[in-house]
Amino acid sequence: MLRRVNAIAGRTMRGPMTDPHPYARLTPDVVLNALESLGLRCDGRLLALNSYENRVYQVGLDETHPARFVVAKFYRPARWSEAAIAEEHELAATLAAAEIPVIAPLAFDGATLFHHGGFRFAVYPRRGGRAPELEDAATLEWLGRFIARIHAVGATRRFKHRPRLDIERFGTEPRAFLAASGFIPPDLATPWKQAADLALEAVRHAYERARGVRDIRVHGDCHVGNVLWADGPHFVDLDDTCMAPAVQDLWMLISGDRPSMSRQLGHLLDGYGEFMEFDPRELELVEALRTLRLLHYSAWLARRWDDPAFPIAFPWFNTARYWQDRILELREQIAAMHEPAITPG
Repeated sequence: MLRRVNAIAGRTMRGPMTDPHPYARLTPDVVLNALESLGLRCDGRLLALNSYENRVYQVGLDETHPARFVVAKFYRPARWSEAAIAEEHELAATLAAAEIPVIAPLAFDGATLFHHGGFRFAVYPRRGGRAPELEDAATLEWLGRFIARIHAVGATRRFKHRPRLDIERFGTEPRAFLAASGFIPPDLATPWKQAADLALEAVRHAYERARGVRDIRVHGDCHVGNVLWADGPHFVDLDDTCMAPAVQDLWMLISGDRPSMSRQLGHLLDGYGEFMEFDPRELELVEALRTLRLLHYSAWLARRWDDPAFPIAFPWFNTARYWQDRILELREQIAAMHEPAITPG
């Protein structure tokens, strides 16, 4: 068993860390000792997986353990309350118990969230897989069926501690933050603000047209990178689960020109309709939700720029070209939101 514990890692802290660069303290020793604190004997193999908001590692286990690997997720300090994390874990466990292929955290002595070295972490089984073939009709229908089953469970109750995907949180507030951040070059600030304001106005009109659609518990970040395919789909990473319209878990799986998206959406909804009724008014929100995600993503990069991992992973962010592209992107979204809503083909 590993016994290499530094002064910081050796203290179990219940509150979130306030260090502006907390992950500098998340050394391999801290990761391995965190796992061993749960009785998992590690063999020293440690692989950082593709995650920036949190830190996620594949950890090798001693040869006596039948799994041989687990995945450890170390939550970004101060991002979520423990109540919000508990709701994420509860939804994942409920879905897994309903035989829906969502990767839920492992429980140790009845708990799924743990503390070590000032970090909160959870442990997951490792699941392999590849990206799904989103041009294949059968694959899209299969995804639609399982997303509908996720939503059938999600619609049974509401979150109390997790956010609602709304215009204020994902649009207005990110726009204000970016405008005051100093990241946008002075010569591009005015055209960016004008494009952002017009885009948000179009988003509000889209929400007015979709008035009356309901929010349910959704995956929240259901893009191709969070679906592993191995004899069928496995949905991973419920870190952004929230209250939102059902279409939030569908629009990120369609891409290309309008006829292609219409065809893909048709296949998704063919599968979806087998287990859950879809409100067609939600189609008014496809481009609006895309616009909110674009604004929120830029603000996320700006907020995390002090994290040393971000300038390395996203070197193009703090450049004039980046903001020129965002202005063009917002203008394209304004045009898209003025077109009739996409319909399934």
